[in-house]
Amino acid sequence: MTGIIIFLVAAIFVLTVVRSQLKNNLQFEKIVDTLRIAAGVGILFTVLFAAIVQIGPGEVGVQIFFGKVQDGILRSGLNFINPLMDVQKIDIKTQAYTMSGANDQDVNEVRSNKSDPIQTLSSDGLTLILDVTVWYRVSGDDAPNLIRTIGVDYESKIVLPAIRTAIRDVAVNFVATDIYSSKRDDYVNDVAKKLEKSFEGRGIILEKVLLRNVELPQKVREAIDEKIAAEQRAQQMVYILQKERQEAERKTVEAQGVAEAQRIINSTISNSYLQWKYIETLKELVNSPNNSFVIAPYDQKLTPMLNFNQGPK
Repeated sequence: MTGIIIFLVAAIFVLTVVRSQLKNNLQFEKIVDTLRIAAGVGILFTVLFAAIVQIGPGEVGVQIFFGKVQDGILRSGLNFINPLMDVQKIDIKTQAYTMSGANDQDVNEVRSNKSDPIQTLSSDGLTLILDVTVWYRVSGDDAPNLIRTIGVDYESKIVLPAIRTAIRDVAVNFVATDIYSSKRDDYVNDVAKKLEKSFEGRGIILEKVLLRNVELPQKVREAIDEKIAAEQRAQQMVYILQKERQEAERKTVEAQGVAEAQRIINSTISNSYLQWKYIETLKELVNSPNNSFVIAPYDQKLTPMLNFNQGPK
């Protein structure tokens, strides 16, 4: 807009000079006057449109006056400014930088740039391939200083180098299997702390670090799988031994109960009771409709019982 205004002002100046050189030529004077009026109207509309700037949602505007960045920002909506100002719009929404070899994108709600997965070394000398996503955003209030000191290409200058450096610097403090499993959260937290220090004072705010995948060397993965399988087999054996132990305890209790019952019976049943029970049983057999006769044995104390059942004549 500034260039257009300067051009139209220069055009009016030139036309004024040309008109002063024209004498007794009414036709050319009218043409020049018409062009001067058109240029003036053009300046008026250019100034009007240049004085109104629309900032979109999730953006701020940084004013630049002939190359000098001005303090203060323009918020989203319509803003009235000096027509000679240039406005640089800065996105302050959450952005994501993803380093991954996969084609899918986990986060669709944020603007995401992507590069290849990062390789790093662990403290035990193993090479890890990490898929990492970093959520960050630009601080609106610090946008003028960001443009003044870094420029609009802050992502390639600051964000990406800081992410790669933090991931590699922190990885050398962890064993590969710890990053893969038990200390995964500790690793992510340490990376986040290092990134926060790198972004401090630069107008960039870290929101979250996501460790999406850790790829170990093939031999290490096979060793981990074998260890997990061995642990599962050990747990299964513990379950079986516990089950067998419980079954043995049940049988012991049952045997103790049977032995106790036999002891009580042996201590309470007399010979007279057994004789009476024997006679009662024989009576039941004699009276049974399925028997024609019953021969009862006898001993020194029992009288033999004989009962004939004759059928119909």
